[in-house]
Amino acid sequence: MLTAPLRMARGTAVNFAEAQAGWIAARLGRLPERRPFVDGAEIPLFGVPHRVRHHPGARGTVWRENGEIHVAGRAEHLSRRLKDWLTAELRERLVPLVHAKAVRAERPVKRITVRDTRSRWGSCGPDAAMSFSWRLVFAPPEVLDYLAAHEAAHLVHLNHGPRFWALARSLCDGPIEGPQAWLKKNGETLLQYGS
Repeated sequence: MLTAPLRMARGTAVNFAEAQAGWIAARLGRLPERRPFVDGAEIPLFGVPHRVRHHPGARGTVWRENGEIHVAGRAEHLSRRLKDWLTAELRERLVPLVHAKAVRAERPVKRITVRDTRSRWGSCGPDAAMSFSWRLVFAPPEVLDYLAAHEAAHLVHLNHGPRFWALARSLCDGPIEGPQAWLKKNGETLLQYGS
């Protein structure tokens, strides 16, 4: 699929893509291997490996037990059920964290949404609405803490200037360099899980 600005002629976009075919192929070759949600798959829940176990004969629910995530119901619903459950797990941990950081920044948060974004882990608009990628459920807790601090700092500073970074550092429960390095090194791997 090719995405281009609305005002760009289709031919111009196709010509650009053809001219950049080598670069595009190299980028696609660097993408991590897909890891679908299936019985036996291993996924990192907040950085801790868990094995997915499917129970086709059980009623449609999801639960965690002894390092495993159990998904009941028909096989064709496993991926959606697990994604919904993972999204709820992320919201349960992330929403209070973001609100706590916002209180420390002395700014209110209008709303927090969790979406399937692939280009940004989090964002904060000028209207104090925040959005986060559901795939952060696979990241370690210190990464969540850093991203919550980062977006809460945007409630005060809608830029990445020195005052923004000073506030982000003060809102983060630990040094920000570790989570930043983790995201730079491992961020693309978060995109490999699920369908």
